[in-house]
Amino acid sequence: MLNKIILPILLMILAYSLWLSHDFTQIAAGVAIFLFGVLSLKHGFQNFTGGALEKILRICTDRIWKSLSFGLVSTTLMQSSSLVSVLAISFLSVGLLDLASGIGIIFGANLGATASAWLIAGFGLKVKIANYAMPMLIFGVLLLFQNNKAFKAIGSILVGMGFLFLGIHYMKEGFAVFRDTINLAEYTIPGLKGLLIFILIGVTTTVIIQSSDATMAIIITALAVHQISYENSLALAIGANIGTTITAILSAIGVNVEGKRLAAAHLIFNVITACVALLMMQQFIMAVDYLARIVHI
Repeated sequence: MLNKIILPILLMILAYSLWLSHDFTQIAAGVAIFLFGVLSLKHGFQNFTGGALEKILRICTDRIWKSLSFGLVSTTLMQSSSLVSVLAISFLSVGLLDLASGIGIIFGANLGATASAWLIAGFGLKVKIANYAMPMLIFGVLLLFQNNKAFKAIGSILVGMGFLFLGIHYMKEGFAVFRDTINLAEYTIPGLKGLLIFILIGVTTTVIIQSSDATMAIIITALAVHQISYENSLALAIGANIGTTITAILSAIGVNVEGKRLAAAHLIFNVITACVALLMMQQFIMAVDYLARIVHI
């Protein structure tokens, strides 16, 4: 009875918000497209259960170190830890992975995510996965019309990934006005208070623009022109690492309990590592400086 009352109210509020703001419309559309992509991925992977994909995944993730390596390499190649996390949740939700393997992939994805930071810092390059959305949708839809079950499954996966990329793109576009107005120079604060504030800014920024890589680009650029201090930039990076879990959390909305557990593990892991990094910030800075001197960077 309560749902029958709340749902119409929420729909009316949503409709009014969509009418009121074009930016909000893009954000809401992005979330909807993203979630539909998650459902398409899940449907596609369900058709592969018990087949070749499951055997490959079992071989690649039957040990913790293999799961870590799988997550690390996949994230490095795909340039998106969020996407790898979503895929891991999708695999787990349809029984292609167990929880331990999924957690291993998530941990590996966290390590692989640093590759983007190195690209940004070293080359200023970033692979924009949203550029592949349209080709994936085109080929995916064509395969969906085939009679072969395997082709249909591949089509669902391609469509799902295409919608994932497209959804993230629309969310970023909707939040572009916020991203363009972020000026880190206004928030430079020394001490523990500054670290906590900058962690919160890192979390918020990453949630808003739906990309820890984009946040890292802002951080590295600001640091390069001395807008923020070294400590504050590290705090922002810690916050971005927490904020990036929002994509996995969103993707877990439409999956089973196992998928939700993996999303929770992702959040818990990132929060714990953030707390450890915050508590050992000075030692962390000393270690980074020491390694930087060794490798001459």
